[in-house]
Amino acid sequence: MKHRLTILVLFLLGASLMPGCSKSFLNRPPLGAPTSGTFYATDAEILEGTGPLYDGSWGGYNGTSLQYIGDIMGGNSTTDNYQGRGAYLNFAVNSTDPSGALQSAYQALWSVIANANVVASNIKNAGSGASAAGKNEGLAECYFQRAAAYYYLTLIWGQVPIIYDNINQLSDTTVHRALLTDAWQFQINDLTWCAQNLPAVPVQPGRITKWSAEGMLARAYMVRSGLTGTGGQRNAADLDSALKYGLDVAQNSGATLDPSYYDLFTSGSFSGSKVPSECLFALLWVPNGGYSEQNHMQANLAYSALITQTGDGWGAAFGGSPSLMDWYFNVEPNDTLRRRATVFMPNSFYPDINKAAGGWLVDSTLFNNAAITFPGQQGNGYGSDHAYVKKYVIGSPADNGGIGGTQSENLNTYIFRLDDVYLNLAETILGNNASTSDPQALQYFNAIRTRAGLTTKASITFADILAEKKAEFAFEGHAYYDWKEWYYFDPTDALAYFSNQNRGNYNITYNGGNSFITFFGSNGLPPGPVTYPVTVQTANLPYPEAELLVSPALAEAPVAFDFSKVKYN
Repeated sequence: MKHRLTILVLFLLGASLMPGCSKSFLNRPPLGAPTSGTFYATDAEILEGTGPLYDGSWGGYNGTSLQYIGDIMGGNSTTDNYQGRGAYLNFAVNSTDPSGALQSAYQALWSVIANANVVASNIKNAGSGASAAGKNEGLAECYFQRAAAYYYLTLIWGQVPIIYDNINQLSDTTVHRALLTDAWQFQINDLTWCAQNLPAVPVQPGRITKWSAEGMLARAYMVRSGLTGTGGQRNAADLDSALKYGLDVAQNSGATLDPSYYDLFTSGSFSGSKVPSECLFALLWVPNGGYSEQNHMQANLAYSALITQTGDGWGAAFGGSPSLMDWYFNVEPNDTLRRRATVFMPNSFYPDINKAAGGWLVDSTLFNNAAITFPGQQGNGYGSDHAYVKKYVIGSPADNGGIGGTQSENLNTYIFRLDDVYLNLAETILGNNASTSDPQALQYFNAIRTRAGLTTKASITFADILAEKKAEFAFEGHAYYDWKEWYYFDPTDALAYFSNQNRGNYNITYNGGNSFITFFGSNGLPPGPVTYPVTVQTANLPYPEAELLVSPALAEAPVAFDFSKVKYN
């Protein structure tokens, strides 16, 4: 995707960069920025103006923050305590988080909102050469991005301010945190407008459509049903709305699941103009572009620099968590297709990695040995005592048509896939029942399992759906947010789930054609799991200390939001 980055007002949030600013989530664009009336003169310029909303704005969330919050805290990834990141494993993140992931997520998500709001303001004031339809489609892209950022903000921090106009709200002394129900209503309003104004077919590969908006609208209603329900029961009206929009996407969008789960995470399947049908919203990166346009995921996740061949590959501390590995070894040992795409297992061969040398064999000897083992060679390679991350690890530039480089891989980042819609539909139909054998619920739930090569189920529970989400979206930054949705309507069981989840260590050994896993307890001794309690106080993450200093209103009580102030066009 061609970007003219100079046209986008990129915001730098935070006290260190905005001295004297009392609200870091409200930042005025630089005075030298192009004026909207002279800049967006045509539909083509509007399209170009919304392009950077798909990458640079999200840069600080993609990678470390997505991984630490979504997967480490969500219970899908192991980690060590380098720069304090172990706090995401044991629910001990504080406002001064030394890893930087907390501040980075906060700044990035507000940057998405700020950029979306400013581009929307420019579109509203576009010249006469821009059509009404072109303006509305551009505005819908902005509001979709804003709603997507609010999804994360509300689930991470709970009550947050509602910012719909970064320029005019800067002087508004009444800006406070909004009620949680109002923040979800704001998302629903945004997405509803987007569904009415986005095209059914993407104007460029990877661009969002009305189906993207309807899918995320269905999710928003489903999540909110737990917040607006009572007595552990989800709100029936919200479930009905979630079902309506989810079914419309599933039945009428024409989107289909890609036949190969593995290929979803290779550059040949999802880069440039190649976008899988099931992708409803993704971050669209520009390999070898500017730093903020590049995808840094592989640099953080690859367990060896020999994989990337670009000097990065710092992910040796990460890998499948004990609970994820328990799924693969004990609960669903036949889930080998997704396992292969998700984690590097000992003695596994990957022909798409290090192609020039014949492929990549994950040796079963000790990890600290010297060289990588290739086909035809003996042992003496990088081995594995746990399952390292494979998803989003695609190899060197030479493995990917010469595209990529240091902290830059030729792969986009999935945010929302058709799989989400299918599993959310199953959950919506389940509703407040303990289990369901509803044909539609089973149809969409089993479609996910069938692609994974697993047997279908004749009846499903919430636990089945949550487990399927855990396996389907591992290392895509989902697990914490899926848990938080559960926490809304059943906090007692949700807290117990995380508090009793094994977050300790394990060892994988390879012998006679089979891999064996041993889970370790404290002090490296079996058999007990290592658990950490999560409480009502730690279910949300704290606001970064730097933000509390410049935005003292974050510590004040939330107030009801006046929705009459929001104008969409």
